[in-house]
Amino acid sequence: MNDTSTTQQSSETIGLRMTRQLPAAPEEVFDAYTDAEKQKIWFSILDEEPGVVEIDVDLRVGGKQHAVWGPNRATLFREEQTFLEIDRPHRLVTESTGSDPSGQSMTTHVVVTFEPDGDGTLVTVEQTGFPTPEIRDFFQTEVWVGAFDRIEAFLVRE
Repeated sequence: MNDTSTTQQSSETIGLRMTRQLPAAPEEVFDAYTDAEKQKIWFSILDEEPGVVEIDVDLRVGGKQHAVWGPNRATLFREEQTFLEIDRPHRLVTESTGSDPSGQSMTTHVVVTFEPDGDGTLVTVEQTGFPTPEIRDFFQTEVWVGAFDRIEAFLVRE
């Protein structure tokens, strides 16, 4: 597992940049990241209890992805992404609005690139627009690491 990350902060934007080597070709990683049926598997692949995972994807520029997930119906996270740029299997740009179970929400700009790297793919995520460094740090140390771990578990499952 190769994780690298940096943070950026200015008066205009608080953001992060992370990379992760994943063990599959860029097409497979891109599809795992964007296909609703594959996401439904990896969103909960590492959970002991299945919980709630509902996802629909309209993968086209201007299309949206809606995702709802959590341990139970009373504790749900929600995210709506609007696809701004799609260059399969190289690059994906979205505007993402997410909310936690308390209803607190934020909108960020996310750029994900998928580069061939040896036998796998180097995935780079750049996400900007966090309201505070603390929320950015949570996404950098928990959210993205967890997502990468889940996608990797999906890609290497038998």
